Parts: sequence; structure tokens; C-alpha cells
Amino acid sequence: MAMAEPVQILMIDDEEPFSFFVKLNLETDPRFKVTTALRGDDGLKLAKSIKPDLILLDIMMPGMFGTEVAEKLLEDPRTKDIPIIFLTAALKKDEADEMDGRIGRREFIAKPITKEELVIRIEATLELKK
Repeated sequence: MAMAEPVQILMIDDEEPFSFFVKLNLETDPRFKVTTALRGDDGLKLAKSIKPDLILLDIMMPGMFGTEVAEKLLEDPRTKDIPIIFLTAALKKDEADEMDGRIGRREFIAKPITKEELVIRIEATLELKK
């Protein structure tokens, strides 16, 4: 019996240790394959080429904020339907709620996060996509 293809996750976050931690932890589960980008523009290119099932996106990044990356993803027919989960250490829940209207209904997760919580949020988000 063939195993299902792993869920392709693109993580766009400028904090390399955090990205490495998330990749390492998620990939202990054979259901997940994580590709990382440390900059918004690199993440946009990767999103178009690998067409991930889900994007984990940091909000506060140098050069291009995660909100700008999300707006560009939503404008592109190739990437507009990819679910995004925002990761942030900077926003409070009420500030995140305020931003929802501008960048579509998106999930926000405060850093730091446990692997278990992240997996639950990923599963919930991908269920909504089906």
C-alpha cells in the first residue's frame, strides 16, 4: 500500500534557528515536508515553484513584512488559494483580528509555539481547505 504524499509546507521566517526548529520538529512526522525561506521575496519565488499545501509566514521580517508577502500571494492566481498561517511574536490577538479584513481570513499563531499546537493548527487549517 503506497503512502500518501507528505503535506508540503513552506515556512517563510527570517529567524533561522526558529525555522530550523519548526522544520526539524514537523518532519519527525512523515506527513509533513517543510521547505524554508528566510526572506519574503525568496518565499514568494518558492511558493510559485513548489506550490505548497500550506504557508507558515512570519509577520515581522526585514525587507518585506509578512503582510506584504500575503497580499502578493493573494494577488497571484498561482498562489491565491494556498492557506496561510501567520506566526508572530509581535502582535496581540486583538491586533491580529484587526488585520484579518485586509489580508483575508487567516490564522494567527503567537510565538513561541509547541510542536503539538502547531500540528493541531495545521491539521485544522488543511481540513478547511478540503
